[in-house]
Amino acid sequence: MRKWIARLRFHMALKRFPCGLRFNWSGLIPAKMMNRKLGLQAETSDFQLEGEVFRILGGSMHYFRVPQEYWRDRMLKMKACGLNTLTTYVAWNLHEPERGLFDFNGNLDLRVPAFLISWAVIGFKAQICMAIYNCAVITLLVFSWLLRDPNMQLRTTYKGFTDAADGFFDNLLSQVVSLQYKKGGPIIAFQVENEYGSYAKDIHYLTYVKEALLKRGVVELLLTSDNKDGLLSGFVIGALATINFQKLQPALFSHLDSIQPGKPKMVMEFWTGWFDQWGSSHHVFEANDMVSTVSEIIQKGMSINLYMFHGGTNFGFLNGALDFDNYVADVTSYDYDAPLSEAGDYTPKYMKLRQLYSKFLDTTFPEPPKIDEKAAYGSIELKQYIPLWEALKYTGTAIQSQKPINMENLPINNGNGQSYGYTLYEVTLPSSGKFISKNNVRDRAQLFLDGRSIGVVDYKTQSLTVPNTQGKRLLSILVENQGRASYGLKLNKQRKGLVGEVFLNNQALSSFSIYSLEMKPSFLERLQGGQWKDVSGGPKLPGFFQGTLIVRSPPRDTYVKLPGWEKGVIFVNGRNLGRYWKVGPQETLYLPGPWLHKGENERECKQDSESGTDAQILYLPRHVYAY
Repeated sequence: MRKWIARLRFHMALKRFPCGLRFNWSGLIPAKMMNRKLGLQAETSDFQLEGEVFRILGGSMHYFRVPQEYWRDRMLKMKACGLNTLTTYVAWNLHEPERGLFDFNGNLDLRVPAFLISWAVIGFKAQICMAIYNCAVITLLVFSWLLRDPNMQLRTTYKGFTDAADGFFDNLLSQVVSLQYKKGGPIIAFQVENEYGSYAKDIHYLTYVKEALLKRGVVELLLTSDNKDGLLSGFVIGALATINFQKLQPALFSHLDSIQPGKPKMVMEFWTGWFDQWGSSHHVFEANDMVSTVSEIIQKGMSINLYMFHGGTNFGFLNGALDFDNYVADVTSYDYDAPLSEAGDYTPKYMKLRQLYSKFLDTTFPEPPKIDEKAAYGSIELKQYIPLWEALKYTGTAIQSQKPINMENLPINNGNGQSYGYTLYEVTLPSSGKFISKNNVRDRAQLFLDGRSIGVVDYKTQSLTVPNTQGKRLLSILVENQGRASYGLKLNKQRKGLVGEVFLNNQALSSFSIYSLEMKPSFLERLQGGQWKDVSGGPKLPGFFQGTLIVRSPPRDTYVKLPGWEKGVIFVNGRNLGRYWKVGPQETLYLPGPWLHKGENERECKQDSESGTDAQILYLPRHVYAY
C-alpha cells in the first residue's frame, strides 16, 4: 500500500501520469485491493465494509465550488478533523453545457489524476451523487438546451428528459466506474437521487435512475436522500434510504425504521449551516448547538455526513434560487457557515468537531495543515469603461424577432440557447404610457428609454410609467437571469429573459432586437480590444469598467469589496468571481490566490447602475454581512 501511494504521489508531483488522462487505473492498484468483493453493505443495523463494521463520518465538498488548486488542501483539513469519507455531488449543467458537448477538464475533472484520485491518496472513502438531478443549491442543475422543449418534464421518465440523461450517464459513468471500491478505487456508494420526495412527479422515475446506474457498471451500494416529509416518496427498492435534517427529532428515526427496519441509519445531509439569499439576513447555526446535535447522532449509533463541511463559492452565475410563493436568488458565496470557511479557514465549528471526533474515535489526528496567509492589496481605481450600448457590437449580430424570445430559445450556441447572464431586448415605442410585464420578466429587468434609466421591473414591481419625451423612444429592457431554482415544484418554469409578451398600456410590444450577454470568455476577449473611455469624463451606465491590480509578491487569497457600487458582476483575469449587490447580506467576493499572478492583473466589472470609482481588495477573515 505504501509503495502504491508513493507511486501516486510521485506522478502527482510531476503533474502527469504514465499514460496521461486515460491511464489504466487498475495498473496502479495492488492485486489484493483489486480482489475486494463485498464493498459497503447495509444488511444489518451497522454498515459493514469488507465484513468489518464501518461508521461513516463524512463531509461534503463540491469540486465545482472550490478552485482545483485547493482540492488537496481542503481534503487534508477534512482528514485532520477525523473524517473518513468525502461526499460530492455532480453538476450535469456544468459538464454538458451544449447537447453532446461534454467537459471534464480543469475544475470539472472528476477523472484521474484530479479529484477522485486525490481522495484515494489522502485515504478517504468516497460517496458520490451521480444522480442526473441532485439540487446542490446551484442554478437548476440542468441547462438551456433541455428547456428549449416547451413540454419538458424534468425529473420524470418523459422521453425528452431520459434521452438526454442516458447520454449524460454514458459519458459520466465511463469516467468513474473503474474507481469503485470493488475495483480498488475509493467510491463506496452512489446516490440515486437527492430529495426526490419533495418533487415525486413520476412513480417510475427512481427505478429508471437506479437501473440506469446498474446497467452502466455501478456495483456499489445505492442510496437515496430525503428529509422526513419526502422519505416515502423518495424511496426506491434496492437503495438504502438516508435522511436529511438539522434539528434532531426522535420521530425521524422511528419513521426511517418503519421504511427499512433493521438497516443502518445515516444522516446523509446534516446541515452545518445554511445558504443566504440576496436581501435577507445571514444564516448562522451556533457551533455549540451544531456539535451537540452531531454528538447525539453519533451516540445513537448513526453514521453522518456533514453538509457542508466546506461550502466554497458559487463562482460566475452558478448560484441558485428559491421559488415557492416568492422568488428569491441565492448569493454568490456558499460559505454556508460551515466548519471550513469559504476560503478554507478553520472555524470554531471545525475545532469543536475535531475534539468531538478525536474523543469518539479515541485517537490522535494529524495536525491540521497550516492556513495560507491572505493579502490586502489596497484600493484599485477603475479608470476606464465601455458603455453597454457600445459593447453590444462585441456580442454578435442582434436577433430580430416579432415577439420576445426567452433566453433558452435564442438561436445561439449551436442551437442550444443561452443558459446564464443577461439578455437585452430593444423595441421602439409607439407612444408614452405604462409598461406592463404581466410577470413575463424573469427575473429582474432594468428599463432604459433612449439610454436613460427609467426604473426596474421584477416579481414585485410589474409595471413602470414610460415618460413622454422627444426622440426615437427606444426602450431597452436589460433582463438578468438571477439564478434558477433547484428545489420545489416549479422546476419546469425556470426559463429566463422575457418568457412572454410585454405591453405598453394594453398593446403587446413587437419587433424586438435581442442581444445575448452571457459574459463568456470569448466576449471578454473581444471587449478587451474595444474603445475604452476615461471614467473621469462621467461614465454612462450600465457599462463595463476596468482597472489593474499589480501583485508584487506571490499571489495570495483575498476578498473584493465595492463600496458605493450598486449591482453587477466582477471578472479578474477573465474569471467571473460572481455577483455583487448592495442589498446584502454578502458584501465581499472571494478571490482565490491561484487566479492571480505576479505583475499586472486585469480586473473588470459589469456595473448595472450607480457608479463608484474605487474597488477595495482586502482580506477579511470571513465575509462582512449586513443584517
